[in-house]
Amino acid sequence: MRLVVISGRSGSGKSSALHVLEDQGFYCIDNLPIGLLPALVQQTEGEEKLAKVAVSIDARNIPHAFDNIHSVLHELPKDEYQLDVVYLDASEEVLLQRFSATRRKHPLTSSQVSLAEAIKRERDLLEPVANIADLTLDTTQMSVHELRSLIRLRVADKNSAEIAILFESFGFKHGIPIDADYVFDVRNLPNPYWDPSLRQFTGRDKPVIDFLAAENQVAMMEQDISAFIHRWLPAFIDASRSYMTIAIGCTGGQHRSVYIVEQLTKEFSARYPNVQCRHRELAGADQETS
Repeated sequence: MRLVVISGRSGSGKSSALHVLEDQGFYCIDNLPIGLLPALVQQTEGEEKLAKVAVSIDARNIPHAFDNIHSVLHELPKDEYQLDVVYLDASEEVLLQRFSATRRKHPLTSSQVSLAEAIKRERDLLEPVANIADLTLDTTQMSVHELRSLIRLRVADKNSAEIAILFESFGFKHGIPIDADYVFDVRNLPNPYWDPSLRQFTGRDKPVIDFLAAENQVAMMEQDISAFIHRWLPAFIDASRSYMTIAIGCTGGQHRSVYIVEQLTKEFSARYPNVQCRHRELAGADQETS
């Protein structure tokens, strides 16, 4: 049985994530009380049509239940299911904007609790879940389409207990991905942006690839990052880590970081079965590959 637990602050995209999993053949349950997780696993045992189950857990649960979630999950029969806990979050400013735009009521607001206060309280309430998450996704800069694509890529298409590795390019001027496990800075490398003939291309285009491939510094940086990951990744696997996100950043996230992410993805795909890449700053629906 595959069990995916989706949690996170209201407005971060839990409903969208659950809908994606439902479209991918998961049996989905919204706002399941934490205490019912063991009963759910027991009831679905041996049911072929319920081989993939996804549940969302949010702030509508009984508050003290969150303190016990680690014990509840620990008591589940691990030889009978594959568990992934996915936690979604976004900046408080963006969450405020999303609620203002949709005019939805936050589950923790009341006549005594403002929206801003409710968002902060929810963060504290869900901290026990966030602390045990296998995968944390920051949706601050994501559109609904990007979130749905990432859930398909990282969660729905993860068809084994093997670690899922994501190489992600980004631009420092747009902020560091807070959900990355490792962040590497490649802004010291030769920048194709300063060549007017290359500026319009990205690190996935041949003119930029040829430019960067000819630079010794680029090759050395790529080799050093690769060696570091190869050295330490087995330790994470031995610790039963399910997901690993490695972010590579340059100034704008268009050229150098994209090129290195593409190269690392090709290299690690030859050794690990579940390797994906994502280019955060590149426009277009088909930027994610595996």
